[in-house]
Amino acid sequence: MNDKFIRSIEIDWNRVEEDSYLHQITALRQMDFLEFQKNITIFVGENGTGKSTLLEAIATSYGFNPEGGTLNYRFSTFDDVSSLKDSLRLTKGYRRAKSNYFFRAESFFNVASKAEDYRDFTPKEIFYSRYGGKSLHEQSHGESFLAYFQSFDEAGLYLMDEPEAALSPQRQLTLLLQIVKLAEAGAQFIIASHSPILLGIPEADIISFDSEEIKRCSYEDTESYQVMEMFINHREALLSRLLDG
Repeated sequence: MNDKFIRSIEIDWNRVEEDSYLHQITALRQMDFLEFQKNITIFVGENGTGKSTLLEAIATSYGFNPEGGTLNYRFSTFDDVSSLKDSLRLTKGYRRAKSNYFFRAESFFNVASKAEDYRDFTPKEIFYSRYGGKSLHEQSHGESFLAYFQSFDEAGLYLMDEPEAALSPQRQLTLLLQIVKLAEAGAQFIIASHSPILLGIPEADIISFDSEEIKRCSYEDTESYQVMEMFINHREALLSRLLDG
């Protein structure tokens, strides 16, 4: 039985305007149905292949604020949501998520600011204890995101768009451990990422957007892994070829 919070998605392309740029995203345009089979699903692909566009549509269709946060967050600094949301249908599972969160690297500052707004309604010692003992805005981008995410400890629904953007490799490993811990407890993750570290999460369902159609693939078949492996193992030859060329 599929017990995921989001079991599957369907796209009705007849509801997308004929002149929409969405029709030009090759792999995405070939998709009309996707089932989520594991607790951790990772979208991978080159820039412009549609992975973040699809993740945003899933998030907003579920009820998240386009700029991120929990389902309770409602704010807007720039309206740039694609029309894919209106063509997407989610099939939800029977379980109700105990917690929820949509992370976008480029708008996390705004999410942190909204979190700070709740400080007036929470005892100071309790509020700061959630985030490493100090204000989110007194920490670096990477520190504040990791502190915010580590405050979640329940089997919830977590959608994450390139969470590695602000994190060092060591902090990415910390995030990996937290993701695995929550997934083992029943949480569901849908992540768009380029990170060879996060893509290496054991048992993750990796879905590639890099060919003419969206398809599942192994860790070793992702371009993120192949480029990193080539650079690490053949750095001098690769750089020589690139720079001489």
